Parts: sequence; C-alpha cells; structure tokens
Amino acid sequence: MRTVNLSSISPEERAALMKRNAVQFDDIRDSVSHIITQVKNGGDVAVQQFTEKFDGVRPDELMMDVPEPDEINLPENVKNAFETAFRNIMRFHIPQKPVRIRVETMPGVFCARESRPIESVGLYVPGGTAVLPSTVLMLGIPALIAGCPNILLATPPRKDGSVAPEVLFCASLCGIKNILKAGGAQAVAAMAYGTETVPKVDKIFGPGNQYVTCAKMLLQNSDALISIDMPAGPSEVLVIADKFAEPEFIAADLLSQAEHGADSQAVLVTTSSELIPLVQAEVQRQLNELPRADVTKLALENSVIILADSLEEAFRFSNEWAPEHLIISIKNSRKWKSKITNAGSVFLGKWSPESVGDYASGTNHTLPTSGYARMFSGVSVDSFVKQITFQELTPDGLRELGPDVEIMANSEGLDAHRLAVTRRLNALKNEGGGDA
Repeated sequence: MRTVNLSSISPEERAALMKRNAVQFDDIRDSVSHIITQVKNGGDVAVQQFTEKFDGVRPDELMMDVPEPDEINLPENVKNAFETAFRNIMRFHIPQKPVRIRVETMPGVFCARESRPIESVGLYVPGGTAVLPSTVLMLGIPALIAGCPNILLATPPRKDGSVAPEVLFCASLCGIKNILKAGGAQAVAAMAYGTETVPKVDKIFGPGNQYVTCAKMLLQNSDALISIDMPAGPSEVLVIADKFAEPEFIAADLLSQAEHGADSQAVLVTTSSELIPLVQAEVQRQLNELPRADVTKLALENSVIILADSLEEAFRFSNEWAPEHLIISIKNSRKWKSKITNAGSVFLGKWSPESVGDYASGTNHTLPTSGYARMFSGVSVDSFVKQITFQELTPDGLRELGPDVEIMANSEGLDAHRLAVTRRLNALKNEGGGDA
C-alpha cells in the first residue's frame, strides 16, 4: 500500500484521493443496454442465454421454490450461526418500523402520515467470486418487517444449476418463497420488466458488480418504472487510527475489505508515523495466509495509507471521502462520534471489526459506496415502505384556511385551484353551517 502525507499534498492530489473505482458507465453502458433490451424483448429465453454465457449454466427453469429450513442440508453449527445473525438483525430492525403521525396544524385542519409497504420488491444477492448468504438476511429481514407482500430473490446459479444451501437457508428464515436463478444485468432486467415466469417488481435492492450497478441505474430511469435502493459500487473501508491502535487488527480490517474483489479499496488514515510500517508488515504477513491473496493483492494496489497531522484532520478527510465502512480505532473512540458526518456504517473501538457488521451485529451491510454516503443512507426498514400523507378538514377548518388558499392560488394564476375552495366556502355560507 502506498503512503501519502496529507500536509504535503496539493489540492489536485487530495482530489485524486477522493476518486474511487466507481462504475465506468461509458465503458459498459452499451453492453448493459443490450442485455436489458434483449431481456425486455426475449423474456425467459434471453435470461437463460445470458446465464449460460456468463455463468456457464443454462437453468431449465429460472424460478424455484424455497424449501423449508429443515429440508436444507447444512451442518447444524452453520444453521445456528445464521440464526444468530437473523435474530440480531431482527432486533435492530424491528424498532425501525415507521410510526403514524397525525397533527392538527390549525383548528379543524388535520394532517397525517402513514406508511405502506412496497408491494413487490426484488432482492439481488451476488454469487460470483463469493457466495453472500448474509446479504439475503440484510435485505430479506427489513422487507419482512415492512410487510412487503411479494419478495423475489435473484442470485446466480452454481455450475450444476443449483443455489447454494446457505442462500436457501437464509431465504427460508426470511419467509422468501421464490428465487430467480440468474445474476448480472440479465437478472436485474428480468425483475424490472418481468418475463413469462419472473414477476415484475417495483423496487430492486442489493449489491453487485459494475454490470449489476449499471443495470440498476439505467433501469430506474427507463420505462420499466422501478426504483432502486442506492447507487453502489465496489466495497470499501476507511480506518482512522492513532498510536494506540493494534497493527494486527488494522491490517486484518484492511484485508477483510480488500478480499471482496480487485476493485475494492482500503484506506488507513493515521496520526502515527510509527504505526505505518507496522501495519504494512502485518498486511504482508496476513496476506500470505489468505486463500484469496491474488484478488486481495490487486485491491491493495488501489489502496492507500495516509498520514494526518491530527485527529481533527483525519476526521475532515474521512467526511470528505465518505466511506461505506468507517472504523474508529483510537483511544476513547466514542467521544469522537460527533465528528462523523458522512459514513455508511461506523465501528467504534478496537474490539469492533467491520466483519461483525457484515454478518451478525444487527446493523445492515447494504450501504452507500463511492462517496454516496454524503447523501444516501444504508438499507433499512424505511427503504421498503412508502410514506403517504393525508389531510382532513372540518367545515370550520376550511373557513379558517380557505381564504388564504384562495389568495395563494390567485397569486399563481390558477383559477381552478382557487374555485375548488371558493365553491365549498360558498356552499357553507348557503347552508349556514355544514358538517364534516
């Protein structure tokens, strides 16, 4: 990992540090658009053809039912681990259920807001270089809590056409009934438009490679009429560390993100120059022990260690970088929470590895990347609901508010708006009262 001193770099070099390995739409837009068009027009056959081309298998049937948990062949200790994660994620997400709001904004004028679940959602679970059953929990649990009646999960099939039992088990825990055995842009397009066997969804969630991300972003601006959870690119972590940090732990955290893929990114910002060579040595030592060392090494080439003059400067850089995952490995880390303004999910103290958030602490791991943490939040129960507002006026409420609305409508030259109020006010005058 290369090193940079914040105090000696130019504004241009600092700006370059902010750049990510983000999706390069110009490079893949035409390819993704072609896949989307083919799936839109060709339905199941097109999805099967692309699955065969990209995943090396052609499923006879794209859709499969999710078996019951006790029908899935997995070691009990594996099932128990995922059940622990399921319980923790449930405990953290249940309190996120939206509350109803009803306010009397002025006498006789009542405004309310209530949530409704999105009726049909598609959950994309990657399955390329690594199977990610944890993502099933992170997406399926808030969808379940929100009460979405139709939940479709899409994931690439294995070479024999099956779906990993860990994915099936987590899907069964979340009450998911159907799985689309396809991945990539073709799966996203199938869920967006619907096919002969794949039901159309209203919103698509989940991480993926650059083709998946590009497809999601193109489709949300198309005639498919869908929305997406967020723009998401390669996984990333930023660690803020002082002289009290453990080099072994810091290296492990950097590598845990780097192993996601060659386009992942790990950043260390530290106030201790003595820590840097210790971390570099630990990274190399631990890297040699990893089975995914080749992929991880490529990610480290895009990663960086940054020396900051102070913790204040470190936090300023972090907020500007807006990391997906932020680890605060400093003394009294909790006292610095107020300094954090942009981050997807934060891990406080040396005993809080990012891995626990990825799997089982309870927070959601579907988070904004590539600097989008400046304006996006991670997935939550809110992501799976719509907020509908209501208003109800009594006769007295209309008498009180109506004249102001008439004036405002008249100032905008919208006579029909004004008359919709005026006619009701005249009716109340003629009736000499009126009721609700």
